[in-house]
Amino acid sequence: MNDFIEERTLTLAEYIIENKATVRAAAKKFGISKSTVHKDIRERLRAINPALFKSASLVLEENKKERHLRGGMATKAKYQREKKAQRKNLCALLYFVLILISCFSLSQ
Repeated sequence: MNDFIEERTLTLAEYIIENKATVRAAAKKFGISKSTVHKDIRERLRAINPALFKSASLVLEENKKERHLRGGMATKAKYQREKKAQRKNLCALLYFVLILISCFSLSQ
């Protein structure tokens, strides 16, 4: 195995363990694909360092169990942002209408 790939695999595993990182976060941090993260951890790390493989696998399994919760929180945050934007737009519209009404009243 290429020394670069072996070193990346070990560094990746340490990052995942220390930060309890998801596959997506690790892929983004290292500039690699999620498939490469999976291959590095599931195949290469098992051969390089079985103890580290076990620790990294536990973190990834925990993340997998929790992903539906994170997805729900992301959806909730999205709708809260949209609701806030709608309120802001409504306030701006009402303000504009009040200005028009006051201008109309002054001209009469």
